[in-house]
Formats: sequence, structure tokens, C-alpha cells
Amino acid sequence: MLLECASPACDARRLAELVCSVDWSRLLNLAEDHGVLAHLAVHLRELNESLVPTDIRQAVQERHRAQVFSTLRMTAELFRLLELFAAKGIPALVVKGPVLAMHAYGDPAMRSYGDLDLLVRQRDIHRATESLQAAGYEATGPVSAIDAGKIPGQYLFAKPDANLLVELHNDLTLRYFPRRLPLEECFARRILVRLDGHETPALAVEDELVYICVHGATHFWERLSWIADVAGLVARQSGIDWQGVAKVAQDVGAERMLHTGLRLSSDLLHARLQDQILATVRKDAGAAKLAACAQRWLTASGNPSPTLFERAAFRLRMRGNAFAAPAYLLRLSLSPTEEDWQAGDEISHNGLLDVLRRPFRLAQKYGRRARP
Repeated sequence: MLLECASPACDARRLAELVCSVDWSRLLNLAEDHGVLAHLAVHLRELNESLVPTDIRQAVQERHRAQVFSTLRMTAELFRLLELFAAKGIPALVVKGPVLAMHAYGDPAMRSYGDLDLLVRQRDIHRATESLQAAGYEATGPVSAIDAGKIPGQYLFAKPDANLLVELHNDLTLRYFPRRLPLEECFARRILVRLDGHETPALAVEDELVYICVHGATHFWERLSWIADVAGLVARQSGIDWQGVAKVAQDVGAERMLHTGLRLSSDLLHARLQDQILATVRKDAGAAKLAACAQRWLTASGNPSPTLFERAAFRLRMRGNAFAAPAYLLRLSLSPTEEDWQAGDEISHNGLLDVLRRPFRLAQKYGRRARP
């Protein structure tokens, strides 16, 4: 039923049939776990009232209302931060969040998100950190690490009293891109998205599509919302420059990640792709295998997540090249993040030790099947 709700081509008749045998409690929990509560709420409103128990309809409405209020609050904070950065001369691009919701659904409240993601240049990180601290945010990693040039998985800032999180990204932190993101080209291609009366700087749709496919692959496509975003984006944005998408994916070595995301959106959510694009996607046998793995893990929601071996095999295959794949996996396995070089408030200054520590930490973290 969630697959039907998340599809851009949702079939009301099919939905009415599924409702008759649904486990409502499990459905609501899965909808929240997979980030598609808004999709469920929208389509339940379209059904005959007699098909949905009153208490369930109320529960969905209340949870959706809470999500809407949360997104409104975060969008207001986004505008405040963009104005703050602009006043300091710090260019920034919004990725995912409300901008992606507008691109994929035409409604900033259709996506659930717990943080605000911004792309900034590495040379602006220090000034951005000072600006966020002046706005009441605290860096979750020590500022001394930022000053020392340590590159985390993302520059994360929290505002505990308001329950707000901000993540700053750039071409150095986005380590799951096989090749470095051409950040200057992304800024050159930037667009302005009309969001609640504000012109918001964002990635071009072609860049955004590749970005969210890499993001989904990074997390093994374990949430339905990530697939729904791809399906919604390609369904709603009729003017996508597919040659441009292919070039962006090729430039960052993410062709197979792109194909996997498009295949999942087509197979699971019936997203309509141009015949030529669909043919290219279906020719990629590696993408088909990755999509099959993702579907298996998706339908096993609540069960153990992929083992260390399964994760490594997935990452090897998603690089899609017999020569580049081992190098890609090795780089991910040996590139330290804040979990490797941070021990309490102490920051390691031994880069080699950080590199050697990482594979052991990964083995300890993922060596056994852990509950999500």
C-alpha cells in the first residue's frame, strides 16, 4: 500500500482494494519509518471515508500536521540562515529538503527531514562556522578539528534548545561520490526555486537527480522516501536534460548509482521514463542486481540491516568498474571521518593512525548484524 501511495501514478482503485486487508498499526509505523507519511495522508483523504477507520484517519492527520509544522519551522530557519550567509558573502546552495520537495511534489511539506543541508565551498567553512555559532548553533565536532583542516563526513551543527540541525557539505565531505563533485560547475548551473515567496538558490534539477541517487546508494536505498523522491522528480520535471544528467553522472563516476535509482523508481513506483533512458537503464546488469538487493532490504524493514560483507559487495558493484571499484571501496574503507579521529574532546593529530583505525572500527560496527 505504501508503494502505491508513493507512486506518481497512484491508482485509486488499487488503493481501495489494498485498504481492505491492511494492518493499520504497522502501516502507520512503516510510513513514518520510510518517510512517506505525507504520501499516505494525501491518498487516504481521497478514499471513501468508510474505508478508513476514524481513529486511523485522525492519527494520520495529526502526524501529518506535526510534520507540516516541523517543515514550516525548518523552512523559516533556512531563510534566516541563507540571509545570514548572504550578509557575510558566503554563497550556499540548498540540497534536498524543501527544495527537493518542490521539485518532486510541488509542495515543501511532502518530504520529512530532520536537518537542513547546504553546499558551501571549503574555503568558506571557517566563516560559515563562525556565522552559525553566532546564530546559536554548536558544532558537534570540535572547532579545533575544523581549524586543523580535518574533513568530517559533514560539518554538523546543532541548536539544542530549538532541536535544529544544519549540515554543511562540499566536494571534500561528499566522499561517497566516486569522483569529486565539480562544485564550481554546480554553483555555475545553480537555479532559483520559488519557496514560500522566497527565491532559494539550489542545484539544477540534473545535478539534484544525480545527487539524490548517490545519496540513496550511499544508504543502500533502505528508505522508500529516497526512491519516491527520484520517481517524483522525473515524473514532475518534464524538461529534464537527460544528456546533461548523463554527463553529470559520468563526471562523478555515478552512472550505475543513477541507473539503480531510476530502475527502482520505475520497477517499484512505476515512474515513466523516456524509452531511450529506460533502455539504457535496463542494459545495466549491475544496476539490476543492486536494485534487487535494495528491494530485498526494503521489504525486510525492521529486520537486520546488511552485514559488513553485504555492504562491501554493494559498494563494489555500485561503482560499476572492475578496476575502479576496488579503489573506490579501499578509499571509503581508509578515509577517516570524525568517528575515527575524534575521541571525546581529544583530536588525533596522527593521520596514519586515523587511517589504520578506520577499518577496525567499521568491522566492529558492521561485523555483526545490527538492528537499524
